[in-house]
Amino acid sequence: MKSEPTPKRKDAEAARKKALKVPRDSKEARKAVRERTRQQRIETRVAMNRGEEWAMPYRDKGPVRRHVRNMVDSRWHFGELFLPLALVVLILSLIPNPTVARVVYFLWLAMMAGTIIDEIILGFQIKSVMNKNYPDPKERKGAVFYGLMRALQLRNLRLPPPVVKIGGAPKEFK
Repeated sequence: MKSEPTPKRKDAEAARKKALKVPRDSKEARKAVRERTRQQRIETRVAMNRGEEWAMPYRDKGPVRRHVRNMVDSRWHFGELFLPLALVVLILSLIPNPTVARVVYFLWLAMMAGTIIDEIILGFQIKSVMNKNYPDPKERKGAVFYGLMRALQLRNLRLPPPVVKIGGAPKEFK
């Protein structure tokens, strides 16, 4: 059933032109487009910081990635300290003292070994949990690498931000 008669061509064209509201000069049009896209980016960034799924990049979407993020964020990782310690090692290596150089060398080796061992353990943990909870290999593809890269980032610089506190395990993998 029809609720109202079909509009006359003149009325339909006028309504379409009214909805467009295109600025007269191209400079104003570019400025309006720039402002509109800036507002959209701000809204998306705020939504991503809140953890809303629609605003996340493709690599962060889905239940598998959320599960991996929560696994990684639920504990402390040696890789989080790698960059700050690397900066300290770099500064200490500028000191022209053989004893300091030896200490820096062993500190560097300890950092590398700690990070590698922690990443290997985390990789096996992620893989076993993913195999148990997500039997489809296509669904969990790239999950281990995603988790390892997230574990190397400083916690307060991770995007999307952590929702699980250190030591607090989410219900989904207890």
